[in-house]
Amino acid sequence: MNAKIIASRLEGTKLIVETEAGVEEYDSQFLVAALLVFVARGSGQIMPEESAQMIEMIEEHFHLQGSQSLELLTRAISEMIDKPELPRLLVDLAPTLSEAEKENIAFMGLKVVAADGHRHFAEMEQFNRAMEALEISPDIIHRAFERYFAETMPGT
Repeated sequence: MNAKIIASRLEGTKLIVETEAGVEEYDSQFLVAALLVFVARGSGQIMPEESAQMIEMIEEHFHLQGSQSLELLTRAISEMIDKPELPRLLVDLAPTLSEAEKENIAFMGLKVVAADGHRHFAEMEQFNRAMEALEISPDIIHRAFERYFAETMPGT
């Protein structure tokens, strides 16, 4: 069942979306979860390793319990299915993010792409689309790549 979005607006750091069923609020935590799901789905399905990586990263980044991280990811998946135009609206939250937050988002996206041990071109394409939509600069993406390689290839 798709919920038709009637209106949306930004209130501070929250995206307020009105549907026929009521009003929903989305914040930067939801944005991160939705972005990670978007990237992970690039290969067609979310692999178990990707799910585990996303839960762990959200738990660590937002200081949540594992069950809360899973709940946030599950909500992101169901909301994006129920409201297909929601990802486009979530982009409105991008200006509320600091450069450090954008770098963390890019870093987490890279970890999701690599989580299953396979390099899927489609996932990198999804990653690039997400970075472009959120207007994350090439410099920030470069720093995220540097962090990723420093973490995964220490001593090189």
